[in-house]
Amino acid sequence: MNQRRPVALAAAVATLLATAPMSTIFASWTWAMQCLFAVAAVSGAAIGARALRARLWAQLLAMLGALTIMVTWLAHAPHAFLGTIPTRATLQTFGELLGNAGADIQKSGLPVPDTPGLLFMTSLGIGLVAVVVDLFAVGLRRPAMAGFPMLAIYAIPVFVRSDSVSPIPFVIGAAGFLWLLVSDNVDRVRRFGRRFTGDGRGVDLWEPSPLAAAGRRLTVLGVALAVAVPLLVPGMTSGLLTRYNGGGGTGPGVGNGRGAAVNLFAVLAGNLNQTERPFEMLRVTTNNPNPYYLRFAVADQLTPTGFRTGALGSGQAVTDRGIPDPSIKASGVTQKQFHASVTVTNFDMGYLPVYQRLAQTQKLDGSWLWDTNGDLVYSTRSSTKGKKYEFDYLATDYSPTALASATPVEPQNAIRAYTQVPQVSSKVSDLVRELVQGKTNDYDRVRAILGYFSAANHFVYKLSTKQGTTGSDILDFLTNKEGYCQQYAAAMAWMVRSANIPARVAFGFTQGKSHQGQTYVLTNTDLHAWTEVYFSGFGWVAFDATPSLAGSVKPSWAPDVDKPQNGPDSTSGTTLPDPNASSTEDVGRAPHDPRDNGPAGGGALTGAAKPPTWPRWLLGGLLAALVVGCVPALRRAALRRRRRPGRARAPGVAVEATGPPGEMAVVASPGVAVHEAHAAWDELVDTLVDYDIPIMDAYTPRVVARRIAKELALTGEPAEGLRLLGRAEEQARYARTPMITGNLGAALRTVRHAIAATQNRRARLRAALFPRSVLQRWRYRIGTSGASMINQGGTWRDAVTGVLSPRRLFPRRVR
Repeated sequence: MNQRRPVALAAAVATLLATAPMSTIFASWTWAMQCLFAVAAVSGAAIGARALRARLWAQLLAMLGALTIMVTWLAHAPHAFLGTIPTRATLQTFGELLGNAGADIQKSGLPVPDTPGLLFMTSLGIGLVAVVVDLFAVGLRRPAMAGFPMLAIYAIPVFVRSDSVSPIPFVIGAAGFLWLLVSDNVDRVRRFGRRFTGDGRGVDLWEPSPLAAAGRRLTVLGVALAVAVPLLVPGMTSGLLTRYNGGGGTGPGVGNGRGAAVNLFAVLAGNLNQTERPFEMLRVTTNNPNPYYLRFAVADQLTPTGFRTGALGSGQAVTDRGIPDPSIKASGVTQKQFHASVTVTNFDMGYLPVYQRLAQTQKLDGSWLWDTNGDLVYSTRSSTKGKKYEFDYLATDYSPTALASATPVEPQNAIRAYTQVPQVSSKVSDLVRELVQGKTNDYDRVRAILGYFSAANHFVYKLSTKQGTTGSDILDFLTNKEGYCQQYAAAMAWMVRSANIPARVAFGFTQGKSHQGQTYVLTNTDLHAWTEVYFSGFGWVAFDATPSLAGSVKPSWAPDVDKPQNGPDSTSGTTLPDPNASSTEDVGRAPHDPRDNGPAGGGALTGAAKPPTWPRWLLGGLLAALVVGCVPALRRAALRRRRRPGRARAPGVAVEATGPPGEMAVVASPGVAVHEAHAAWDELVDTLVDYDIPIMDAYTPRVVARRIAKELALTGEPAEGLRLLGRAEEQARYARTPMITGNLGAALRTVRHAIAATQNRRARLRAALFPRSVLQRWRYRIGTSGASMINQGGTWRDAVTGVLSPRRLFPRRVR
């Protein structure tokens, strides 16, 4: 049975390379190590089963068994026998881990943390892919079909990420798949027998094949075309999900795409508790003395699993006057137009941060669209990172009396969809009914709900709380009364909807803690979430239930609930919020810790809250590559120094009168002379190998010296040195007494310098840094060691099968 070990190893490595896209999902590399162990266990079991000449079904069982043992050990599953063999209780733990993985997927933003459930699901899934790849590539000898499970791995980040997946992981995975195809074809050709060169010289199994070289070139070309062609084909740059999502998904991820809907709260919660140093995301300059929050996205769909972003409309380009008139024709509303310019530094999204009531934009191309439902600007093809743009907007101030005069939304109005609340618990609706009892208009009801989130009711701002916006999470928040902007905004929106008033959650930035004149520097700690309520004739109006912190704004229609007010019906408002109205006090509340990265409950909507670590990894990788790359050169230098004539002159030396009269010279004894001649000749041969100058092993030293001198056109001292080295080696091999001379070192140096002078700079650099003589010697030793281990394993296998043979244990009776 042909065991096809090279193809099996190539299948295992190709599977590991195919997992490269998973690096865009996880926050660390723990998953990679666990996948390495899982794939190694599967591959080792497959190779071992084939070494025992097991049938295909037995190979499959061996791989599945090894994978089960490995994932049991990796998961630290309780009640496992010897920590590796699962029991019934262990299988129940596996089910719980898979269930937890599903919950982690729902609640975690990208990049996801290394939770036990996600790690278990990933290692198990990649291990199963390794089983299928080995089965196709080795067992069924259909390596092309192994591309389907590898493609399934790549599809995971494509479907879960809102932005485009980097082509680098695709290149790595594609290279592994093509390498598997090449390895299979090379193995098929080699099964015809031993290879020979054109001159009849045998080629070792481990030496590279011209077919493999052609395969490598085709691999590079195929991967390059796979990456480049989609960029050139119209309609292929917007992504698969974009085409099936009505021109753009709704994900608020930090990437520049849309894709599938992404939970804004999950992305916020996944980065909110980071303790690294805040980093700048954008700068906004406006002539408004006290602007409200800079806004970029909304979550307007409420399901039992919490608030989610709804589907965006087809949209109209902001350059084509797609933005409707933001003015409000109602009494009691004051609007004033302002101008703002934004410079984005580290905010990479498909949503554009703008102030509410946007009037017009400048310096934006046609890829940016206006969504009427969400009152936001988005793009399915562009990103905000590094973008500079300007816009005009209307700063709007609503008098409480005007909002109190708003009529309820008509039942047939589409806005009524934002009043839907899932039936989770009656406690929330009972609380809302108690709060709004006796209120005669929607504004008074909203103010009553807003006033409930006060310090008098023991609400405090706290980051260390349970994440989530489901019904149970909101109920827990209303019971414990501890949370951050995620809980405050979602809880108020939920309660307002329970009062039959349209509401949603908005995301953006507060004013921040740092500003220079009219320029506000907004960091990841200034990200925020608040509630927007719809009033007929006025549109969506912002209400911030989160306790006042640095950078927050409390306008006249939604004042700070912890400060004395004239009452909800007070008409003593101002046309615009006072510049000094930003509350920096936290009366009756736990003080804000700047390390919490959330001045108003804001958290980082990015996975790069700390300074990038890739420069350190890159530098470390370069240093490691430099050290590894220097090993062959150092080994070659050590060999050259050890072979230097004169280093072996220990006791075998003599003093002779070999020079002019009266001069004495130290020469080697016959034993040392033989050693020096062999060492000098070995150094010459290695030098020829380093420069890729072919020589035949069957040639005598004299013939080699003559042919090299002729091919390289060496004359004078180099030619004489070659002849001297050849004669010394020839006499050391065949003569009774070797040539005793002290000129081998000088002759060797002269010949080496002459040979180097005949080569170009590239050949000299390659011979110095990556000498072929050392690399070929290492490769030969690795090959022979591997063959020796395989032969030893076969011997042990034969011994075991000979002892445990069924024919020996159960001999047939002779009839």
